[in-house]
Amino acid sequence: MPDPSAYLFPPVDPLRTGMLQVDELHTIYWEEVGNPQGIPVVFLHGGPGAGLSVQHRRFFDPRHYRVILFDQRGAGKSTPLGETRGNTTQLLVSDMERLRELMGIDRWLVFGGSWGSTLALAYGQTHPERCLGFVLRGVFLCTTREIDWFIDGARWFHPEIHEEFAAVIPEAERGDLLQAYYRRIMDADPDIYWPAVRAWSRFEGRRVFLMPQPEEAPCDTLDLGLGRLEAHYMANLGFFEEGQLLKNVERIAHLPAVIVHGRYDVICPPVTAWQLHRHWPGSVVKMVPDAGHGAMELGISRELVAATEAFRRFGRF
Repeated sequence: MPDPSAYLFPPVDPLRTGMLQVDELHTIYWEEVGNPQGIPVVFLHGGPGAGLSVQHRRFFDPRHYRVILFDQRGAGKSTPLGETRGNTTQLLVSDMERLRELMGIDRWLVFGGSWGSTLALAYGQTHPERCLGFVLRGVFLCTTREIDWFIDGARWFHPEIHEEFAAVIPEAERGDLLQAYYRRIMDADPDIYWPAVRAWSRFEGRRVFLMPQPEEAPCDTLDLGLGRLEAHYMANLGFFEEGQLLKNVERIAHLPAVIVHGRYDVICPPVTAWQLHRHWPGSVVKMVPDAGHGAMELGISRELVAATEAFRRFGRF
């Protein structure tokens, strides 16, 4: 079976990198890749809190795209790591605008996966005039139903993983695992929050791919950023009104969009991608028949590259 990287463009180093101070507390890391005169595109990582990977640069032909990538507040190389104060979707949207202005970009293609798709939609619905189109993977609309599925739906497909996740919490508190974890993750005592963020990160990581993958060693940067920020955003419903992103699709419905989703995605169920597509008549949905949630799964990486190549050639999908 081909390696998923076979469909990606070769590894590429950034043209430049920097740190942008967005308020008195937060400074975000950014990098620019590809052709400075190319089609501008902004890459939005998942989580929230997962941060960037060097693989993320490889969905775009560097000869034709000017790719802007950044670690969102509290993630990756941005500082302070795992910080939830001054960390809302609306502030992330404002960070994107500051970054766009810093780069001198008028409009850009918006590319986001998982939580990145959530942020992409929030940004587009706030600033439709700044968007060329959207590439969305593993769609997540941050509704109560999706959050409940993320926490408790796991028991239907991965009962042993869910049981291990719940076992960290005293039995009396297991009726609301999100709030039980949130209390521990936000505790100031490292002896309390480290076991919680590591358990949270592992709970998600073991369900990402359709086929089991070798478990990676714990990574403090990923575990703290992902565990703390996912719990923070889920506990606050993403700082949205219920159903907001679906209700406001009309604001961006005139723009082209491709939606790539794994048929067996148990992190973000396919029904969400289908609902978004049905509300967005001009969108194209690619339901990958042999994939879960991971961007680096074979079929998903192939469709993401196909999407950026289609937009490069035709300005549509």
